[in-house]
Amino acid sequence: MLGKAALGLKCGMGVAALCALSLALPGLLGPLAAEKDLTGRGRVLVEQNCGRCHAPGKEGDSPHAEARPFRTLSSKYPVEDLAESLAEGIVSGHPEMPIFVFEPQDVAAIIDYLESIQDVPAAAPGEAPAEAPAETPPQAE
Repeated sequence: MLGKAALGLKCGMGVAALCALSLALPGLLGPLAAEKDLTGRGRVLVEQNCGRCHAPGKEGDSPHAEARPFRTLSSKYPVEDLAESLAEGIVSGHPEMPIFVFEPQDVAAIIDYLESIQDVPAAAPGEAPAEAPAETPPQAE
């Protein structure tokens, strides 16, 4: 049988190990959690800012008939090509489309989300997607 001092030491070591594990666990899961948070943040931004015209998810039609569903963007050009336009302000040929300017961390989240919902995998740099001729993404102002 353990004495009170030995029992206290054993319990103290267990508490210390539990504390160390609770501090280390977020670091071990951090990259996975950060990736999920980035995609989730991008989804929210796209739904809030673009969903009134574009279909922002993996299914459904765009509310505005002329607005491309976001899941089809990679059939025209690599999604990451939108990063500069998102940061500086997208200007499209469509007069009803507002100009959006996003912070760098939001641009990363939007690109991450858009890449996660594409119907067609993105083309390699310098290579046109297989399904359609390459188009130029909307330009920054």
